[in-house]
Amino acid sequence: MASHIGKLPIEIPTGVEVTINGQEFAAKGAKGSDSYTIPEGVTAKVEGNEIIVTANDDLRPTRAKHGLARSIVASMVKGVHDGYSKSLDIVGTGYRAQMKGNGIEFSLGYSHTITVNPPEGITLELPNPNQVIVKGTDKQAVGQVAANIRKLRAPEPYKGKGIKYSDEVIRRKAGKAGK
Repeated sequence: MASHIGKLPIEIPTGVEVTINGQEFAAKGAKGSDSYTIPEGVTAKVEGNEIIVTANDDLRPTRAKHGLARSIVASMVKGVHDGYSKSLDIVGTGYRAQMKGNGIEFSLGYSHTITVNPPEGITLELPNPNQVIVKGTDKQAVGQVAANIRKLRAPEPYKGKGIKYSDEVIRRKAGKAGK
């Protein structure tokens, strides 16, 4: 039995250049470039305009790496072609953000402001003081930076104040019952 995810071919969009040298995989596109070392026991090859990832044997650890490698390669190809983005909303009276250099300074009800500088390959945008957009070519890095920003002031369940993902739904709790 082989990995169902690993069997799927990855279509290479126009404008994306893919090179495979042994276990080294590299993708270059309009949004940037990225590279990945394919795990042992898994091989990748380009056939026409598709990338085929295959497992060398049928052992359980190899099957797991097969699906993982295929998913990472597919994410890289999509990332260098389209890019990834996560949108966060800042909810709460007096909670806001402002650009400071290439980073963002947050006022979140603490006695001090918090400045977040993006790592290399990630850009932060501020369409308005209550919305932050994290963009980049690496799906994992975009998600991690967005999670770190959300962690600065996670949304609370009573009034929903804090930083939340734009598509996140905060389950509200009822407060104390009055007399």
